[in-house]
Amino acid sequence: MRSSAGSNFDQALTTAAVDLLARFRRAGLRLATAESCTGGMVSAVLTEIAGSSDVVERGFVTYSNEAKAELLGVPLALIQAKGAVSDEVARAMAAGALAGSRADVAVSVTGIAGPGGATPTKPVGLVHFAAQRRDAPALSARHVFPGDRAQVRRASVETALALLLQAAGLAAPDGQGGGADHR
Repeated sequence: MRSSAGSNFDQALTTAAVDLLARFRRAGLRLATAESCTGGMVSAVLTEIAGSSDVVERGFVTYSNEAKAELLGVPLALIQAKGAVSDEVARAMAAGALAGSRADVAVSVTGIAGPGGATPTKPVGLVHFAAQRRDAPALSARHVFPGDRAQVRRASVETALALLLQAAGLAAPDGQGGGADHR
């Protein structure tokens, strides 16, 4: 995942992060992240860019169900009913990140990066996303990414960046969100 320029991320992710930060900066928007299976990678790719503090308001790494409940206000009953990897929990995570921050837009990621954790209805590579702009309806996406743990997490970061742009109303004219690939 390391680029030759000394970044912890490949050039495509770094370029997508630089583009997102520039678009958010021009729009005067700040963002928050709520991450589970990516473990803070969305925040990390953004904050690796110098000057990102004027856009990135905060990030929540809520790997456990308890963290989702305590930090983001996701009801444990919802997690028990739908599972931590679900559209409903992803939406609740994004809403909780907005409620617990001063951000204008939030994104959430919850999934099964593998190699374990899969069930017959929730395979390795299943990731749910939600992104919401304050006072607007949430957007959500469900993907089943191929590959190993690193590939699933990398694809999840790329998708989260694109969804942030879309929720903010800043997606590129081609609909791809400034270089991120929707799957």
